[in-house]
Amino acid sequence: MSPAPLTDDLLHGLRARVRGRVVGAADDGFDLARAVWNGMIDHRPGVVVRAAHPDDVAPTIAFARAHGLDLAIRGGGHNVAGNGSVDGGVVLDLGELTAVEVDAERCTVRVAAGATLAHVDAATARHDLAVPIGVVSGTGIAGLTLGGGLGWLTRPHGLAADNLLSVELVTADGERLTVDDTHHPDLLWALRGGGGNFGVVTAFTFRAHPLGPTVLGGNLVYGVERWREAWTALREWTRDLPDAMTTITTTLTPPALMEAGDEPLLIVGFAWADADRAPARALVDALRSRAAPDVDDDVGEVSWLEWQSAFDPAFPRGVRAYWRNTSFDRLDDDVIEVLVRRGAEQRWPGTAFDVHHMGGAFGRVPQAATPFPGGTPGSGSTSTGSGPTPPTTTTASASSAASPTTWRPSRRAGST
Repeated sequence: MSPAPLTDDLLHGLRARVRGRVVGAADDGFDLARAVWNGMIDHRPGVVVRAAHPDDVAPTIAFARAHGLDLAIRGGGHNVAGNGSVDGGVVLDLGELTAVEVDAERCTVRVAAGATLAHVDAATARHDLAVPIGVVSGTGIAGLTLGGGLGWLTRPHGLAADNLLSVELVTADGERLTVDDTHHPDLLWALRGGGGNFGVVTAFTFRAHPLGPTVLGGNLVYGVERWREAWTALREWTRDLPDAMTTITTTLTPPALMEAGDEPLLIVGFAWADADRAPARALVDALRSRAAPDVDDDVGEVSWLEWQSAFDPAFPRGVRAYWRNTSFDRLDDDVIEVLVRRGAEQRWPGTAFDVHHMGGAFGRVPQAATPFPGGTPGSGSTSTGSGPTPPTTTTASASSAASPTTWRPSRRAGST
């Protein structure tokens, strides 16, 4: 059926059914309510419902269905593709539902669907615990988990989705479900990395792991002329890497805020998540001996909360961003050649690609256990382009879009 026009009477009826604020297109604060993290996304929904309680979810779904309106669900609003908004329809914004409850004795964490990674880390760190989540603290926990969830604890403990124990969910019919290994296990399987459209999750319960309050972390930085040497060294170094060590390697044309010049850099970032630091220091020394970095950037003890927010300045709210990703199961000479060539061609400030070394606990998850493609000790790459202005973003986006296409011969099944 055709969508109904959102008259004042319709919005008045919706306001009577929910506790949260209902923001129509003519209301004060509408532009702020409709804005998402990615400045390239400029959707104009018909109405934004800012849920104040999980009870607001079912009436909002019913309203959208009754009037033939598209419905977008927003958690943290950090989805780069803008899936948390929609033109002309209803946005159900869960961003005010941010409660995090830690059961330190059972090592479980219940997280409301509007919470960000910063909310989760702040709550768990008080108990020297951590949930495996992402690397930018403003990211919403909901979208990250439902899409898989890579981060600095992927090798020690798997994806965020691998540590998901249960969810509280509202179906399209308005029914509230508790979903776990006993109740609706097929739905739980789908929610562990399968993306969206299975219902509206209002809360997640995760398994947490001992960590903290610090990790051993650092960055080894290489100029362009050293990249082939560095990648070859990384290939050998990562063959038998202990689970406690996670590396994320970034090829980056520095944005101005880094004050690092305008030449592309290769940054090998790593974090060690075991209390015994001696093996980590020996591993870092071994990598240095294989490929001495041009800059040895403060390798040592760092607060977990500080490490988890270290990328934040590069991803401010309102930045114009375009991302693509792929994955591959080898790092042979042909792949290294592509990484070096594409990195050297990437000359626009803010463009980058990350390579996450996988394996460890992630690699031991059976392929059929979740919908997320994995189960092998390969690597995943995300190409990113971002900038403050449209011309910069257009050029950066073209570079980001080209990178996964270039790597297509090396991609493994399940890549996007």
